[in-house]
Amino acid sequence: MSRVRVRGEEVRSYILDNLDKAGGADITKKAAERFNVSRQAVNKHMRRLVDEGCLTETGKTRSRIYKLAPLSDNSEVYLRSSELSEDLAWSRDVKGWLGSLPDKAMGIWQHGFTEMFNNAIDHSNSSYISVRLRKTAATAEMMILDNGIGIFKKIQRQLGLLDERHAILELSKGKLTTDPTRHSGEGIFFTSRMFDSFNILSGGVYFTHSYGDPEDWILENQDSPGTAVFMKLHNHTSRTTKTVFDQFSGGEDYGFNKTVVPVKLAQYGNDKLISRSQAKRLLARLDLFQTVLFDFEDVTTIGQAFADEIFRVFALEHPKMTLHATNSNSEVKRMIARARGGLASGEVTA
Repeated sequence: MSRVRVRGEEVRSYILDNLDKAGGADITKKAAERFNVSRQAVNKHMRRLVDEGCLTETGKTRSRIYKLAPLSDNSEVYLRSSELSEDLAWSRDVKGWLGSLPDKAMGIWQHGFTEMFNNAIDHSNSSYISVRLRKTAATAEMMILDNGIGIFKKIQRQLGLLDERHAILELSKGKLTTDPTRHSGEGIFFTSRMFDSFNILSGGVYFTHSYGDPEDWILENQDSPGTAVFMKLHNHTSRTTKTVFDQFSGGEDYGFNKTVVPVKLAQYGNDKLISRSQAKRLLARLDLFQTVLFDFEDVTTIGQAFADEIFRVFALEHPKMTLHATNSNSEVKRMIARARGGLASGEVTA
């Protein structure tokens, strides 16, 4: 293969991989800068990708906008019945919709689809489950929609939580299930960390998680019935299901014993994290883990009682646990250090 051909394939791969992030209007400029070539040279590659059906274009000259063209767009509505199962839906429909994908991506899709589809079957009380899969030359996106009770509302009711948003905080920790005899509570936690983006919309509350970002976010949205799950993954991801499991597993039994807790999820609106009750809500069920990382991203301040409840009281009550704090600013670090006063070095790290 000639060097020129290899170079051309690198440019076109870069365009496909980065079009969504760069924006359709900026990809030409970014590709030209990345490979130190003229915009005219990049435009030739854009034209080839359009001719091959990988991209669509709208507008003219400088106002031209490029988007990834859907190579396939499939959907199916599954009516609830005793015969409905995630493995049959996968093998009969979804696997074929994905087509030829590398083993790493296919493994993640099989895990993610079967986990989320099974959740809808077992927990939603929905009369149907709708699945749509859209695939381009670079990525695949899936939506799984049901018209049931709503995932956050169900967790709120069964766990006696005051607010649906508390359900997201609990989901972010992992090991949460409303049916412990049939589920381990690990499905959403691990699935959300396998995909490039993972989103749940239910009852006006929007949960989103992006790979590589330890933070889980809550966004308010218009109230909507049921639950909608959205998953997106690059077709040539370097991740595997094993690498994600390994991040949170360890010990002789290779168990799920580590978790990351986004502290921001305990903070609503302009409320400050100052009270012991807020800390106790954050600490709920964390004794199920051996190692806990508290992520203070976007938390500007915490109160003395809040810090003391976590980093002194809880730490003393659970001496075998390892607690870490990350992404904390100088003010938060001072509060944690004050709470740690008197604890043996190494039990809690900030």
